[in-house]
Amino acid sequence: MSRHRNVRGYNYDEDFEDDDIYGQSVDDDYCISPATAAQFIYSRQDSRQTRQVEPLEEEEHEEEEEMPTSPTVTHMLDPLEQGRLYTCLDQMRTVLGDSVPDSTLTEAALKYDCDPHRALDSILSAESSSMQTTTAPKTNTQLELTTAPPPQKAKLREAPESRLESEVVPKVARMTVSGKKQTMGFDVPSSDENGVTPSVRRGPSPEAMTVPVFETPSKSASVVEDSVAPNPPRSASKSKQQLNIRAELEQRQGGKPLLNLVVIGHVDAGKSTLMGHLLYLLGNVNKRTMHKYEQEAKKAGKASFAYAWVLDETGEERDRGVTMDVGMTKFETNSKVVTLMDAPGHKDFIPNMITGAAQADVAVLVVDASRGEFEAGFEAGGQTREHALLVRSLGVTQLAVAVNKMDQVNWQQERFQEITSKLGHFLKLAGFKESDVYYVPTSGLSGENLTTRSKEAELTAWYTGPCLLDQIDSFKAPQRSVEKPFRLCVSDVFKDQGSGFCVTGKIEAGFIQTGDKVLVMPPNETCTVKGITLHDEPLDWAAAGDHVSLTVTGMDIIKINVGCVFCGPKEPIKACSRFRARILLFNIEVPITQGFPVLLHYQTVSEPATIRKLVSVLHKNSGEVLKKKPKCLSKGQNAVVEIQTQRPVALELYKDFKELGRFMLRYVGSTIAAGVVTEIKE
Repeated sequence: MSRHRNVRGYNYDEDFEDDDIYGQSVDDDYCISPATAAQFIYSRQDSRQTRQVEPLEEEEHEEEEEMPTSPTVTHMLDPLEQGRLYTCLDQMRTVLGDSVPDSTLTEAALKYDCDPHRALDSILSAESSSMQTTTAPKTNTQLELTTAPPPQKAKLREAPESRLESEVVPKVARMTVSGKKQTMGFDVPSSDENGVTPSVRRGPSPEAMTVPVFETPSKSASVVEDSVAPNPPRSASKSKQQLNIRAELEQRQGGKPLLNLVVIGHVDAGKSTLMGHLLYLLGNVNKRTMHKYEQEAKKAGKASFAYAWVLDETGEERDRGVTMDVGMTKFETNSKVVTLMDAPGHKDFIPNMITGAAQADVAVLVVDASRGEFEAGFEAGGQTREHALLVRSLGVTQLAVAVNKMDQVNWQQERFQEITSKLGHFLKLAGFKESDVYYVPTSGLSGENLTTRSKEAELTAWYTGPCLLDQIDSFKAPQRSVEKPFRLCVSDVFKDQGSGFCVTGKIEAGFIQTGDKVLVMPPNETCTVKGITLHDEPLDWAAAGDHVSLTVTGMDIIKINVGCVFCGPKEPIKACSRFRARILLFNIEVPITQGFPVLLHYQTVSEPATIRKLVSVLHKNSGEVLKKKPKCLSKGQNAVVEIQTQRPVALELYKDFKELGRFMLRYVGSTIAAGVVTEIKE
């Protein structure tokens, strides 16, 4: 009978040789690592090879885990109470990991009737009190569960978890489920992969709660540096930098002030090509990379776009041939450290351009000198006028006009003068002083007059001014508001490796240090700054004017959006949905009435809003009230209005923070007004 065959000597591998159901088919459908496969997928061959090693592993486990989860109490509890106890222990183990003995967890759980929140509070408060009373120095790998007085209950569970995750990356966190241990997360290579059995044990030890440190020198060194860093020196250095922040800033910059430069202009004026060639001539892009861009551009049929690809890095931008988002990089001149922002010129991406212009100190306006191209960008419907108005309304006072593609008109002086006369008249009306506007003839594709004065005979015959780089170098750097309270507008949010997440943005005022607690408005949430990065370089502090990336922990990434403002908890920024402002109307076609819908652009925020009340019409120069409660507002008028947003927005008064008091109003794809905040309504 077939069911009574000899099963003792039966070879199961022959039976399942063709029918692959024991895990190998998983590799065909899913991409999993060898470490994960060794951890979760059963292999009969591996079990035979390691059969002699496993009893030793189990004996070691038994020696370390001699402490039972509930020695006598679990026998006295009924099954329902035991289930509650194990559930409570699982939740507590999720937060604390293997740092606390099972007996301590069991006692705390039974003491507070299997309430994990109260039990966690008692354990963590006991840990903090014992750490404060202990005078002996800590060991390099001792776990710091609490570095500050315990906050609210909800945050207590998050703080140790983030601490544990940031201490050691390749660790194994184990949960106690019904008295058994399960491994979760990353696993170290097994003995059959490396041929060496790992010597690191992860069982909890009641004598000393230590983090498992592996034999990798770099990672162990970083763990030691993180865990041993004491708190008193940090506060001492903080008070020192508060006194000498300007001196520290000058020392870091090497005597070169920081300048934030935005490049604006009509679409296809050659902005990205101009600045990409400038970066290549300065040595910021090596020849090998430039050669690769040239070959790829030729294959795509866009040979002239090679220099633009230095700043247009995404595939969509390269395929479409237009800049879509603000590209950011850094270069140095003889006397300045310049943060370059390449803004998009297409009218569909004006909101992105406003985000870049709001973070700039000075601007380079690129215009196309070709016949018909300059007129297309300058006349109605072109972006040359709108971009110039936007940067002036956002506080930029110094402007360099790069008259690009002059080689296509053979460097004609008449064409250059024609363009400068038209632009000069318009820029004067827009609010620029003639002494703060400079005109430079250039050619982005050939590189003439970019970093050195051109030797082109047709140009040198009539132009003796500086090249574009010298003109950028001659800009005056603005004074930074270092003494004011800390303010940072978030321009991007993304998840980072490890615990926490990253936010990027420009520091508008004040300064920030690693370890500082900051308040996020409008969500009104508090988080801790774990790391600061400036142009991919880690720093201990950053000050006003820096475009930084902050790694923060202590809050959910879902609660923070682009446009939120980071500020100091002692001097927070106000969040409101209704405010009063003074606006200047541009060339609008439809008169503005009460209830007019607009799109509010404030720093990196783009928020739908409504003009709720027309307060008064003001005189342009003197500011006197000409008419109260007008029925409508027409083009060119200066007025005071009340604006209401759909969601709360973090705002500052213009008189207190000029950088954070300006905004723009847009309607149906065109900019209709610029304004400043005069009063914040609750």
